Amino acid sequence: MKFAVSVFSVLTLVVSGMLFFQYQAYSSDLEAGNGSFYYSQEIDIVYRENSLDIRHHFKNLPNQRVNIEWPENAVDPTCFIDNEKSCNRLSDETSHFKKGETKAQSVSYIIPLKDGLKSKTYLQNIFATLKNGETSYSVVHISTDSKVAGQWVTGLPLVGQQQLSLVNYTMFSGSGRVNDLYWQAGNLKMQKESDVVSIYSQQAVSAKFMEALNKADFLNEEHLSIVQGENPGATSGERILFLPTLDQNAVEQEIIMSQVKSQYKFVDSSSWLPEVVASYLVEQPVGSTKSKEIVSTLDEYMTSDQQLAWEKAISDLTDEPISPKKLDSLLSEVLEQKTSFFEANASWKDGVYPLLFEDGRGIYIDEFNREDVKIILHEGRILYTADTLLPHLGYTAGEGENGYYVNNDTRTFRFPKEPGFYVLNQRRYDTLSEPIIKIADRYYLEETWLQRLFLVDFQKSDNRVHITTQDQK
Repeated sequence: MKFAVSVFSVLTLVVSGMLFFQYQAYSSDLEAGNGSFYYSQEIDIVYRENSLDIRHHFKNLPNQRVNIEWPENAVDPTCFIDNEKSCNRLSDETSHFKKGETKAQSVSYIIPLKDGLKSKTYLQNIFATLKNGETSYSVVHISTDSKVAGQWVTGLPLVGQQQLSLVNYTMFSGSGRVNDLYWQAGNLKMQKESDVVSIYSQQAVSAKFMEALNKADFLNEEHLSIVQGENPGATSGERILFLPTLDQNAVEQEIIMSQVKSQYKFVDSSSWLPEVVASYLVEQPVGSTKSKEIVSTLDEYMTSDQQLAWEKAISDLTDEPISPKKLDSLLSEVLEQKTSFFEANASWKDGVYPLLFEDGRGIYIDEFNREDVKIILHEGRILYTADTLLPHLGYTAGEGENGYYVNNDTRTFRFPKEPGFYVLNQRRYDTLSEPIIKIADRYYLEETWLQRLFLVDFQKSDNRVHITTQDQK
């Protein structure tokens, strides 16, 4: 019995110790502002000539430190005194809300408009956000002088707007956060609205178009605003899309791309890279001709198992940046062969660069490591970079008027552009396969022909390929 009591006492101490350390870690996270949470917000915007004066009310704040992320162009971030407790958690340097019981805090800041509010003004990422926080609900009020006539768009559902004697007032509210703000003078107005989408246009929108949109499976639950017209910014926002024409296919493509860009982070990428990722996420071609051809190239090569593994690898990328190099790493893993397919296409402007596989072994020519020589595998052939290999064998090599020329003191080759033969020392020899082929911007020499025409031998191991010229054996 005493032994059982002793064991129980030890277990109690161990569990208590673990709980203590977990609580300490949890408390440290709260003090550092690392705990995740949900909050709601209400934003009051007043346009005054060359600026937007913003009063930002954060609600349902957690009892922990909350770091504030101010917009890059915000001026004079400070407390907004709404009541006696509205700023009691705001730090002196306005960088964070301190840990405390008060659930609501209010701040104010100014977003300068250098040239004032011009028609088709599109402002992105202009509102303060809270680090580690997710916005559950947003309300936005916008007031302007009565002489400023036009339409505001936020991405949230439009609640209503009024034109009063001195002030024009617009209100939006809905689930999720709001980042962007658009204003256009003239007769742009909200034509149609559903639970998930609002259409702003100068012309009426057909009920048939809205019915098709409402049945579409590419819309998510977060409300989206579609503005008919050219995008005045560099990119579309997360919840505001600009389309020149209200075509269902165009809307579908833009919404898919908007959702992909909001869920994934792309770096060092061309416009086609997010389209390729989107194509595999929605399992249908999306975007430009190049992105569709890239997808087609991969689909034609992959087995069904590889296809499934590739789609899963892409869908799992939500937490890390996506670049051509990253996708090449994933593709090499899935195909179990090294490739730089995406990096090559990032720098190749003339269509789609072919899918080539790289032999990573070191190349040694007569005992010397030749790092400039590369081996690739393409359509079942082993190919060597001709421009870098042949000079190491004592030849000059390069493209000329009638083909690819390779020369040394005693032997002159010409490999013509048309297939079926080559010329050695002015004598023609017919062939069934091509000794030298051009892929994209480079010439490659096929391994069997390299051995036959340039008198070399090969010794291969797991980590190197040794090429020996026969006259130096």
